[in-house]
Amino acid sequence: MTRTVDFSRYSSIKIGPVVDVELIDEEIAPQENLFIVGGANNLLVSDTPPPLAMLSKKYDYIRQEEDLLYIGGATKSGRIFSFVKKHDIKNFEYLGKLPGTLGGLVFMNAGMKEDEIFNHLIKIKTHQGYIPKEKISHGYRYADVEGIVYEAVFQVEKGFDEDKLALFTKMRINQPKEPSPGSAFKNPQGDYAGRLIEAVGMKGYRIGDAAFSDIHANFLVNLGSATFEDAFALLEEAKKRVFETFGIKLENEVQIVHNS
Repeated sequence: MTRTVDFSRYSSIKIGPVVDVELIDEEIAPQENLFIVGGANNLLVSDTPPPLAMLSKKYDYIRQEEDLLYIGGATKSGRIFSFVKKHDIKNFEYLGKLPGTLGGLVFMNAGMKEDEIFNHLIKIKTHQGYIPKEKISHGYRYADVEGIVYEAVFQVEKGFDEDKLALFTKMRINQPKEPSPGSAFKNPQGDYAGRLIEAVGMKGYRIGDAAFSDIHANFLVNLGSATFEDAFALLEEAKKRVFETFGIKLENEVQIVHNS
C-alpha cells in the first residue's frame, strides 16, 4: 500500500517532488536504502530521493495506563501536546512549539533548552521489541536507534507547567514565518551556528529563493519557489565559509534526502 505525497506541500520547507511513499502497517526490520518519512518537518527532499516510507495511521495513537504514557511513532507533536495539557501532564510543554511526529522526535532527541525527549523516555519499540533507554546511545539532537520507532513509552508526572510553556513560546517569537525546516545546523560545542553564519556574512544571504533568515541566521527558509538545488547550495556555502574562517565543521540538523 502506498500514499502519493507532494513534498512541495507536505514538507515544512515546501520543497520536493511528488512521489509514492510506502505505508508501513506492521513491525518490519529496516530495509536497506529505504528512508522513513515522518512529518517532514526537518527534511530537504531532492527530486531524486531514495525509496520512501512512512508509518500508517495504525501507529497514530496516545494512551495513558497508570503512570505510563504510550505513544505511537506516527503521532504528531500537536496531538501529544493537546493530550498532556488536557490531562495535566508535565515535561512535554516544548512540544507546543516543536512540530514533528513521535518517531522523528525520538531519532533527533528533539527538545528545547534542557528539555529533551530522552529525559523522560523509558523505552521504545522497534522490530526487535522494546528497548530500554539505557541501551540507546543518545545526546544533543541525535539517538542511535536501529530500525523504525513504532512506539515510545514515557513516565507520567502530573503538573503541566504554564510558565515553561510561556518560556518556550517566547523562545519561538524570533523565528521566521516563511516555510522552513527549522535549524539548518546543529550548534557546535560551546558556540552557536547562527552566530557563525552571521559572522561570515550569510545572515539573510540567498541563493535563488532559498535563504538564511534575516531574523535568525541559522534558519533555512523558502522565500517563495526555492528548489532543492538552491537550498543545498546555500547549506554547502555556509559550511565552506565557516570552516575557512573558523576551522569549524558545521553539521546538518536538517536531513538531506537524496540518492547518494
